[in-house]
Amino acid sequence: MPSNQLDTADSKPDHRYLLKFLLMSAVFLFIGTVHGVIQIQPPVRAWLESVGTPHSGPGHMIDPLAHAHMNIVGGVILFLMAGTYYLFPTISGQPLYSRRLVEHTFWWTCAGVTCFYSTLLIFGIIEGNILLTNPDALPDVHRYYKPTIGTAATIMGIGFWVYFANIFLTARQVYKNKP
Repeated sequence: MPSNQLDTADSKPDHRYLLKFLLMSAVFLFIGTVHGVIQIQPPVRAWLESVGTPHSGPGHMIDPLAHAHMNIVGGVILFLMAGTYYLFPTISGQPLYSRRLVEHTFWWTCAGVTCFYSTLLIFGIIEGNILLTNPDALPDVHRYYKPTIGTAATIMGIGFWVYFANIFLTARQVYKNKP
């Protein structure tokens, strides 16, 4: 149902399609806060500091990069996307350019955040352990990190660019139809 169609039950626009943004925002914030609690536990903190957190090295991948991306991109940005998708048509009186692009925004962004976070966390742990046991093996593992993180970042970036395109195309419609 397009965002400008009315729900027959209460004659209000149906914005339930945005609930998944809010739910995943909460899930990502939950994961990020659990991550934050775990990373400050003394044994984990000592390990992270031994492998370079927060300034460099594998520890940097876990804290602050993975932690920040889960909280900021997964939690806050996804929430702001839902807010924009709700408020823009509400304030302008014009429907969103494309509901299909809203769906693409959600799935690409969520998949990208999940992949990006997982890549940072997994490679941070693997490379951290290698750094402490056999630092000469780091280049062998790190060569897989770059294409993996690049792919995850691209997926996340697609979600952002689809969002921007939908908002800018909606804005163009608003100003084209301006009286």
